[in-house]
Amino acid sequence: MGNARNLAFWVVLFLMILALFNLFSDGSGTMNSRQISYSEFLQRVQNDQVTAVTIDGEDVVITGTDGQQYATVRPLGEDIADRLVQRGVDVRVVKQQSSGFVSMLGVWLPFILLIGVWIFFMNRMQGGGKGGAMGFGKSRAKLLTEKSGRVTFDDVAGIDEAKEELEEIVEFLRNPQKFSRLGGKIPKGALLVGPPGTGKTLLARAIAGEAGVPFFTISGSDFVEMFVGVGASRVRDMFEQAKKSAPCILFIDEIDAVGRARGVGIGGGNDEREQTLNQLLVEMDGFEANEGIIIVAATNRKDVLDPALLRPGRFDRQIHVPNPDIKGREKILSVHARKVPVGPDVDLRIIARGTPGFSGADLMNLVNEAALMAARIGRRFVSMEDFENAKDKVMLGVERRSLVLTPEQKEKTAYHEAGHAVVGLSLPKCDPVYKATIIPRGGALGMVVSLPEMDRLNFHKDEAKQKITMTMAGKAAEIIKYGEEGVSNGPAGDIMQASALARAMVMRWGMSDKVGAVDYAEAHEGYNGSTGGFSVSAATKELIEQEVRELIEDGYQEARRILIEKEVEFERLAKGLLEYETLTGEEIGKIIRGDSLDGGDDDTPASVIPSVIAIPKAGKPAPGGDPAPA
Repeated sequence: MGNARNLAFWVVLFLMILALFNLFSDGSGTMNSRQISYSEFLQRVQNDQVTAVTIDGEDVVITGTDGQQYATVRPLGEDIADRLVQRGVDVRVVKQQSSGFVSMLGVWLPFILLIGVWIFFMNRMQGGGKGGAMGFGKSRAKLLTEKSGRVTFDDVAGIDEAKEELEEIVEFLRNPQKFSRLGGKIPKGALLVGPPGTGKTLLARAIAGEAGVPFFTISGSDFVEMFVGVGASRVRDMFEQAKKSAPCILFIDEIDAVGRARGVGIGGGNDEREQTLNQLLVEMDGFEANEGIIIVAATNRKDVLDPALLRPGRFDRQIHVPNPDIKGREKILSVHARKVPVGPDVDLRIIARGTPGFSGADLMNLVNEAALMAARIGRRFVSMEDFENAKDKVMLGVERRSLVLTPEQKEKTAYHEAGHAVVGLSLPKCDPVYKATIIPRGGALGMVVSLPEMDRLNFHKDEAKQKITMTMAGKAAEIIKYGEEGVSNGPAGDIMQASALARAMVMRWGMSDKVGAVDYAEAHEGYNGSTGGFSVSAATKELIEQEVRELIEDGYQEARRILIEKEVEFERLAKGLLEYETLTGEEIGKIIRGDSLDGGDDDTPASVIPSVIAIPKAGKPAPGGDPAPA
């Protein structure tokens, strides 16, 4: 539709320019002839020196007996045709159009053309908004109708508490008497807060599908424009439309684009955005009540919103939409698995245990990747092997089998990862080892993935210290095998992880007796990650660095002690990784005990032999991700 409007505009513009050109080029034939005075023209007629005359309004074109053409202008109202005919001159008269219209067109056409061009470019600058260039202040809210592809609460899983809160709003709209008989009032607004991908917009679509009332949707960025006052006008128009359709629901996605706190930033803020926010505050809860309009908004940046926007009366309910727990992940997987043919060997419970920290969007992507992998090799259904491979791809990156490693690089990577795995299995508070591989993925040459038995809600001091020990085991393994001078840059990622965890223990979690239970993170990072927190003495800074260094050094020494003590298991696992490249948790246990691997034939990759029984989940790669050498 937009392309058709643009094409029509350019066609009209071309025709107007063509008409303008023709209008001003009408006298081009006259101007090309030599001008003579009217008296000289009459003298030539009297002397029989004229053979033909063309009369075009007041313009007269003369053809002389010598073949030359001349031009003159006759006086207004004088008729010379009879005189010319009597002298035997061939007279031709050009039919005239309405001179009044032509003259008016000549005056107004340039202005019309200029206004048309201005309207076009202003419309483009405003994004082709509703009503064109004259509709700057019109709302861009869209009335959502989902006759096909309707989303209901049955399509939303894993966020039961948030769903229950919104189901009550739908019940308010369907049966208001049930609540009003006890004096209850319908909530004016609900703010959905949560990380990206947790299903905030999906919940809003489910409300639209369940409520059976008009549902308007708009983005926060649709209000703010380059002209001050346009956003406020759009807010007014949006609520006027909503009032005509009340009771209705108005959904504002990414409300932080327009609802940021006022008076912050360089220069005191943005006039256009702040005027838009002021108008939104008034419309939501001002002198004039908006009965029957429920505002539902979504954001993942609640901390930047203006306090006036968050108070009861505007957003009565603030609904937290978190990442799902293990039961929620299983429900979300079952919702998405309905859309693909799933094999009989697929256990969604195991996949859910293997994906802690995944959002609803991550799980949807996981199911889609598994379906694509199954289709790529021509399967008729999606198997557990496809889900495992898709999970590894999403979490760890794509296998870089085209990357050629020298035998020395491969061996060093195998001993590095074997160090992580042996230490991780030796420490009781470390998460179970899920998989070890020396196949490069993403930016790492190899990695060991540890996955928790259940979703982790807190971190204890002994768990954190053992985590640091496992993280530093890669460097300890390289030094034990190759000596101090043979260590590579592989442990760079490990050192970063260990340092971050040790600083959190000392500066944020109060796990250092010498530093004490004081939060020094703000002084180190500044408020909200900026610089310039409260000042800290040099002695305290030195103490913090000493404690951080001591935690990391203790972890390294403990990892070194374990690897020296378990030298046989360490060597076995490193050689097993060199032979099989990828080993699961159960296979790692067999190799460390000296057993042979008989879980499958040679054509079955070790990474897909079902060993997830002993270990669940998948989050972000735990220690062991080694950066590729520079």
